[in-house]
Amino acid sequence: MKAAPFAYERPSSLDAAIALMAEAKGTTKIMAGGQSLGPMLNLRLVQPDLIIDLTGLAELKQAERSGDELVIGACVTHGDIEDGRIPDVTRHAMQRVASGIAYRAVRNRGTIGGSLSHADPAADWVSALPALGARVRLRSPAGHRDLAMEDFMTGALETALQANELVESVRVPIMRASARWSYAKACRKPGEFAHAIAAVMIDPETATGRVVIGAIDAPPIVLTDASLLFGGKITGNFKREFVAEAADALLIKAGIVNAADRHIHVAILRRAIDEAAA
Repeated sequence: MKAAPFAYERPSSLDAAIALMAEAKGTTKIMAGGQSLGPMLNLRLVQPDLIIDLTGLAELKQAERSGDELVIGACVTHGDIEDGRIPDVTRHAMQRVASGIAYRAVRNRGTIGGSLSHADPAADWVSALPALGARVRLRSPAGHRDLAMEDFMTGALETALQANELVESVRVPIMRASARWSYAKACRKPGEFAHAIAAVMIDPETATGRVVIGAIDAPPIVLTDASLLFGGKITGNFKREFVAEAADALLIKAGIVNAADRHIHVAILRRAIDEAAA
């Protein structure tokens, strides 16, 4: 099977891309790295009238510090992050996440903005970035708007992107020196999509913590205040204070009825917490 016919545009600037989106007739798809869109086109899971290719836009391939955060262009690749070609404000946390995405060939072309826009529940950035407290900047003919990462993904393969809107950048706060971070996932073999994901950022010094449980066929469970998993208070002994039953209750509330599936998720979360405490 091959893709259905479609029109193709490769704009020379972000403004030109936005204009094309506003003027387009029929359905439009944005291509950044194409690692998710390509297979979907070939399987005819999507049949757009127009594809707008952003891969040539240098303005979306930049990453720079701005104040207390790192601004990462939507077309920065996983490989760029893995290889340290962007500033490191997370003490190698993002490098670790990037290095575990699929295979090197995919990481060479796949982009952070494309991964977020595709919104596969088992993908890495949709779970890792909310734990880091990141925001996403969206761009449309009307201007831009910022969303917390936990508000961006609205369902499996669904996002808060509106008509004629695309991901422009991701904004990641500088990680505090006292913060503890870990990211863990369960895969049948390296390179496959995960069956369970846990991302943890805990700062005992400020008694704060963010925890994400991902790969649940829905938006990740994001706890911006993770204290309920630790008996109501986050301390330096958070590893010992982890309450597995509280995590299990969250999974039940999220609709995961299979006890074995919940056990895997809780086990991966416990692994991430143990690693963060190490």
